[in-house]
Amino acid sequence: MRRVVGPLLAVTVALVLADSAVVTLALPDILRHLDASVGQVAWVLIAFNLVLGVAAVPTAVVFARSQPRIVGAVGIAVFAGSSAWCAAAQSIDVLILARCVQALGGALALVGCLELLVAAYGERRGVAAWVTAGVVGTAIGPFAGGLLTQAFSWQAIFVVQVPVAVLAVPAALAVAAAPEPQPDRHRPAIRPNLTLALLSAALTAALFLLVLLLVEGWRQSPGIAALTVSVVPLAALAARPLARLLQPPPEVEVAVGCFLIAGGLTALAFLPSADLVWTIAPQALVGLGLGLTVDRLTSQAMEMRLPRARHAAWTISARHLGVVVGLAILTPVFTADLQAAQVPAQEAIASLVLDAQLLPDDKISIAQALGDELTQQEGRVPDLSHAFATADLAAGDRPAAARLERELDSQLERAATHAFRDSFLIGAGLALLALLTVVAPRRRVR
Repeated sequence: MRRVVGPLLAVTVALVLADSAVVTLALPDILRHLDASVGQVAWVLIAFNLVLGVAAVPTAVVFARSQPRIVGAVGIAVFAGSSAWCAAAQSIDVLILARCVQALGGALALVGCLELLVAAYGERRGVAAWVTAGVVGTAIGPFAGGLLTQAFSWQAIFVVQVPVAVLAVPAALAVAAAPEPQPDRHRPAIRPNLTLALLSAALTAALFLLVLLLVEGWRQSPGIAALTVSVVPLAALAARPLARLLQPPPEVEVAVGCFLIAGGLTALAFLPSADLVWTIAPQALVGLGLGLTVDRLTSQAMEMRLPRARHAAWTISARHLGVVVGLAILTPVFTADLQAAQVPAQEAIASLVLDAQLLPDDKISIAQALGDELTQQEGRVPDLSHAFATADLAAGDRPAAARLERELDSQLERAATHAFRDSFLIGAGLALLALLTVVAPRRRVR
C-alpha cells in the first residue's frame, strides 16, 4: 500500500487542478445536451475556479487545527461524490451547483494532499511532487477532457475521476501525518502570487479560447481538438529538463517563460489560415512558458514560509482567481467580436450564394435554409451543414452546392479566426504584465 500512496495522492492533486479546464472541450456538448445558453455553460468553468480560489485560504486556516489525513480524506471523498453528481446532472443549474461542491472538496484535498505528500516523501520531495502534479494537471486538462468527450460523452470526464478519488481516500488515511505546529511567521509572497494570477489569466486564452476556436470556429471534433492542444502539455513537460540543462537564474527562467507565453498568444492572434498546423508552434511556446513559470513561481511563493499549507493555499487562490479574471475579461471581448463579425459574414454568405452556379429556385431554397440556421444560431459561429442537408435541390446542382458549402465554411473559419484576435492579444498583454512584475526593481529593505 505504501508504494501507491504517494502516486495516488499526486494524481488526486493533478485531477483537482485539471478540473479548472477539463470541461473546456466538452462545453459545446454540454450546451446541447442540457439545453443551456452560452452564458450558463461558461459558469461551469467559472464556478469551479471561483469557489476553489475563494475557499483555498480559509480551508488552510481550518486545516491548521485538524488532522491532515482526515482533512485530506474528507476532501477527496467530497470531490469523488460531487464528480459523480456532475456526471448525473440533468440540468445546467444542477451541474453548476455540483461543480461548486466539487471545488470545495478540491480545496480540502489540495491542502491535505500537500501535508500528506510531505509526510510520505519528506519536505523537499513532497512539495516538489505537489507542485509538479499541479502543473501537469493544469496543462493536460483540456486534452484529457476532449479525448473522453470524443470517445464517450461529456459525462465521462467526471465518471473517470470517481474511482481514482475513491482509491485515494484510504491512501490518505494510511499516511500517519500528525499536525505540525507551524507558527504564522510570514506574510504571503505578493510578487510571485501576483505573477501567478496574471499568468493564469493569460493562459486562459490558450487553454480556453483556443479550444473554443478549434471546436466552435473551425468545427473540429473534440478528439481532433484534444490531439491538437496536446502540444501544450508536451511542451510544458519538456520545459523542466531544458531548464535543468541550461540552469538559468530563477528570475530569468520566469521572465523567459512569461515572454514565451506572450509570444505564443500573439502568434495565435495572427494565424494565417484555419490549418491546424499553424497552431503547433504558438502552442509549443505557450507550453514551454507554462512549464518554466507555474511550478517555479509556486515554489517561490512557498519557499521558507510558514505555515506551509496556508502559503500553498495562497498560490491556489492566485491561480484560480486569475483564471476567473481571465474569463471575465476575455469572454465579453470575443463574444462581442463574434457578434460584430456576423453582419459582414452574412453579407459574404449572401454574395457567395448569389454568385453560385445554381438554378434560381435552388438559390432561393438554400438562402432560406441558411437564413433559418443563422437565426437559430445567433451569437455563435454557425454550422451551415444542416442547411445544405435539408435544402431541396435538383440532382444536377449537388456538386455546385457542395462547392458553395466549402466556400461558406472557409469564409466562416476566416471570420471566426479574426474574431478571436483581440482576445488572444489581450491574453498576450496579461502575460507581459506578468513579465513586468518579474523584472520590476525590488524595494530595498533597510
